Amino acid sequence: MDERLEKAIDFSNYIVTLNNQKRLLKEEYDEKLLHYFNGGQFTITKELITFVGLLVNSKNVEDVVLTDDNNIPIKIEDLTNFYEDVIDCYFSASNSYHTKYNNLKKQRSVEALVGLDVE
Repeated sequence: MDERLEKAIDFSNYIVTLNNQKRLLKEEYDEKLLHYFNGGQFTITKELITFVGLLVNSKNVEDVVLTDDNNIPIKIEDLTNFYEDVIDCYFSASNSYHTKYNNLKKQRSVEALVGLDVE
């Protein structure tokens, strides 16, 4: 096989694998941003964090009803604890995503991208 063709195929395989690994990391991150509380599912977004933070700052923290991802009203008895849980979950997921993404960017072969690179 022509050396240039072989290099092109190797590079193509690398790009496809890199994009698949990025997609998998993003899916893992999205899953970690799901917060289950009182039978409801909340996707942690910056909007949710801001809204709950606004309610906490306005001292409206007891028996608050929020609608979850499925538009089900969920009663939250202590919004301050809910807010702290959401913040912790968000930063934990974001920091993990950042670390794994940076490690992924350093990989220079298909084997390294999928964790088969043995040294």
